[in-house]
Amino acid sequence: MIILLCGLSGSGKTTLAQNVKIRLSDTDIPIEIIDADIYRQKLFPNLGYTKEDRFENIRRLGFIANKLSGHGVLTIISAINPYDVIRRELIATYPDVRLIHIDCPVKTLMQRDTKGLYRRALLPEGHPDKITNLSGVNDPFQIPSSPDLYINTHITKQEDATEMLAGFILENYQQAQIKQLYQTGRY
Repeated sequence: MIILLCGLSGSGKTTLAQNVKIRLSDTDIPIEIIDADIYRQKLFPNLGYTKEDRFENIRRLGFIANKLSGHGVLTIISAINPYDVIRRELIATYPDVRLIHIDCPVKTLMQRDTKGLYRRALLPEGHPDKITNLSGVNDPFQIPSSPDLYINTHITKQEDATEMLAGFILENYQQAQIKQLYQTGRY
């Protein structure tokens, strides 16, 4: 099963993924986190932040996640993933992809600004440090219309958000494993 976390920068995707991995460490579910920031730096440094490059990044992450998932590893992709069309493409391409929208108001994210990206996006035009492609500020973020799970980190405590996602995974993982066994003839 692939858990596709999407949401604006700073909304808590990676923290939630890490917390869920720890929370489920006492189960027999093998979990791998694919953090888009890390993979982009280490494996795909040639990709920028154009719409086309963002699509390609998600396609590559989806391919890796599918390979892991095919070996029974629950894979959590943590990525902004701002475009609905590429999210839907992954859902249509790979089995058992679950879309989770991690939401938080931009105003709150600007206050948090853990990476300094919002400050840089709001710099005046022509400033050498200005970011011109920050999703939700000066680049689009299409809100998922029908995610499998919605978590608002502005109003949901971190512990509660962890329990929500962990519970969702526990409910869906076993069903996905049985489905995969049937499809591969190993059941």
